[in-house]
Amino acid sequence: MKVSVDSDRCRGHGVCVALCPTVFELTDDGYATAPRGQVPAEHHAAVTDAENACPEYAIVIE
Repeated sequence: MKVSVDSDRCRGHGVCVALCPTVFELTDDGYATAPRGQVPAEHHAAVTDAENACPEYAIVIE
């Protein structure tokens, strides 16, 4: 699984960081980012929860 955050859609609510702080983080400007590359299997469920909870639909899972 790969995950990214659409920077045009993110409004900095921080829901993703609250649900999965090991994958998502906030920039100094308060917007979410996610690492490039594969997400470890133990975080798949939390990343999916974050995608479903994002109010701006900014999280993209591949």
